This record gives sequence, C-alpha cells and structure tokens, in this order.
Amino acid sequence: MRAMNSLLEATGTTIFTVMSALAVQHGAINLGQGFPDEDGPDAVVAAAAAALSDASLGPTRNQYPPLTGVPVLREAVAAANRRFYGLEIDPTSEVVVTSGATEALTACLMALLNPGDEVVLLEPTYDIYVPVVKLLGAVPKLVRLEPPGWDLPRAALAAAFTPRTKLLLLNSPMNPTGKVFGVEDLDFIADLCVRHDIYAVCDEVYEHLVFDGAAHIPLMTRPGMRERCARIGSAGKTFSLTGWKVGYVSAPRAMAAVIAKAHQNLTFTTPPHLQRAVAVGLAQHDDYFAAIGARLAAKRTRLASGLADVGFVPLQTRGSYFVTADFSGLGFDGDDAAFCRFMVERAGVAAIPVSAFYAGEAAPRDYVRFAFCKQDALLDAAIERLARHFAPRRLTRSAQTA
Repeated sequence: MRAMNSLLEATGTTIFTVMSALAVQHGAINLGQGFPDEDGPDAVVAAAAAALSDASLGPTRNQYPPLTGVPVLREAVAAANRRFYGLEIDPTSEVVVTSGATEALTACLMALLNPGDEVVLLEPTYDIYVPVVKLLGAVPKLVRLEPPGWDLPRAALAAAFTPRTKLLLLNSPMNPTGKVFGVEDLDFIADLCVRHDIYAVCDEVYEHLVFDGAAHIPLMTRPGMRERCARIGSAGKTFSLTGWKVGYVSAPRAMAAVIAKAHQNLTFTTPPHLQRAVAVGLAQHDDYFAAIGARLAAKRTRLASGLADVGFVPLQTRGSYFVTADFSGLGFDGDDAAFCRFMVERAGVAAIPVSAFYAGEAAPRDYVRFAFCKQDALLDAAIERLARHFAPRRLTRSAQTA
C-alpha cells in the first residue's frame, strides 16, 4: 500500500490520552488531563437543555445554525470583548464560533499560512501547535522560555523573526507554565509584529482563569494589533464545560472571513443549543468571572502546598488549570516521562511530563504538570497517595546522609 500522511503516521497518541488511559488501568487519580470533575454553572446547563425544545426558536432550532455562529452568541462574544477589554468587535463580521478552541486554532492557522511561511512559537507549547503548523507546510521557529521563571527571552525572540515570518502564536495565560504575560512583554511582542508586518494568533482560553492579582491583557489591545490579531476564547474553560467544545474567534473583518472559510471546511457548524447556552454564560454577572480565579487560586495553593510537603518544588503559576513542579529532589533516576509512568503505577497519581510540550531538542526533564481543577477531596487524596509513596523514601535518604 502507498504511504499515508507521513507527519500524522509519525505522530504518537497524545500524551493526555496516554496518561488518562494509564490512570484508568491503574486506578490512579487523574491530575493529568485538564478537565474539571464537576459540572458547569446550573443556569448555563439548563439553558442548553431548554434550547433543545424551545418552540419560540422555531422548528429549525436543532438544524444547521449559521456558519459563523448563532447571532445571540456572536453578539455575546462581542459584548464580552467590550465589557472585559474595551475591544469593539462587530458581531456580524468579526466573530466566528467554532467547535472548540482547538478547531479555532486550526482554522486560524489555515486561514493565515501558506507553505513555507515561518511561525514563531514560544516553547513549551501546547502539543498541537507544531503539528498543525507542519501539516500546513509552514515552518515552526521555536523560542524557548526557561524554568523556573519562564521569562520572555527578548533577544532570542527578536532574532527568530526573518523576512519569511508570517505569524506569531501566543498562548496567555500559558499552558503548561501558568505564566500570564504582562503589558511590557506584550508591548515588546506587539512592536515586533508591527515592525515585521505579521499576524498574531492568540490562544486565550484561560483568559478568566487568573489569580494572585494577575490581569489577562489580550495582545489585540496593544498598539497596532487590532487589525492583525485573532483572539481565541473557550466556553469549555470559562464555564467548566470542556466536553461541549464551543470556541470563538474574534478577528478583524477580512481575517474573520477567511477563518470562516477554514471553519466551513473543518466542521462547518457547532451545535446550536450549546451556542445559545454559552451566550447565557457570557452574560453572567461580573461576580461569576471574579469567582473563577479566586476558586482556582485556592485549589492551586492547596495542591502546591501539598506537593511541596512531599518534596516537589512547585513553580509559580498565575493562570490556567495547572501547576508545574520540579521532582528532581525526590531522587528518581529517570526523565519526566519515566517519572510520570512510575508515579501512576506506584503512587496512583497521574500527571503530564513537561517535555511533552517541547518540539525542540534537550527539553527540560525534571518537571511534571499537575491539574488542580478538581474537587478539594480529590486533590487531598492525591497528595496523600504521593506522600505515602515518596515521603518515606525521602526520610530514608535523609537518615542515610545525616
């Protein structure tokens, strides 16, 4: 038989699927894949159920919705842009609703890239970024942020831009680092984009999941970026409804039109009852959005403190669902992938090796990512399992070196 797509054939099963399957196999607590273990807001879930049979929506309420999204959700996305960031977005021509943020990202890259174009990405990157860029025939240019501080390497970033650079892909709040880019870094990035006349695609799915006084600032709000930036949001992350797979892109009119054509060739539409429910969610009171960060900050602190007691060194995280921790002090003889397999098999807790977020060589091998978007009892149970396995080993080593 003839060869199939060589890139996809060479791509392994996503690490999140692998670790989740191992968690099930070994009865482990899954702190690997980033999904909450409780439902989203009652009002939003109820709105989805009601929309399925709401006669006032007409007999076609469950048929194909408009390609770019039902009007009520596009209007809600535009209103949220204005409400939270002062961005004026035209709901009729500058919003595209997608089947999740992953599809949104793919549609944006399809719309903007031609074969041979270069894409600047900050590493560690979410695991689909580089494969999608390569599938489109474009060339990833990786700029690495280093732990533990994950500072933006400005000289290296500037050096990555060439006459062939077409696009920069920015993730903030950043997965897996938990970094929230501040205004000085964003303005440096914006200046590079303007000077080199390139586009930016911004993965902002954790936009409301920030804490410790951090504020999410869209790159689109910075000088010169309104007309060259696509901004991606996620109902799944904002409303703890990851299985709904509802995303949305805000982009200038000309860009949104081509993104919509890519969306047409990927999924075409997104379930209309879920779209209508997400519109209800985006209209919720400010208290809801403020509470998301406060609730997650408490969970982050709960898990990070427990990990520190066990012997991990948690790194600072100011946004997202995740905390990255250094396990080198536990004395494990192996890399992060081996450690995660060991941890799920022996300690009964699943996490993600941070090297999975690197496409370049010589990735850090002493860090793992834990998801803290779980019920407190589950986080406590995970810490108890880790302590039961690792704490006695630490005490034994301490006694031997005393």
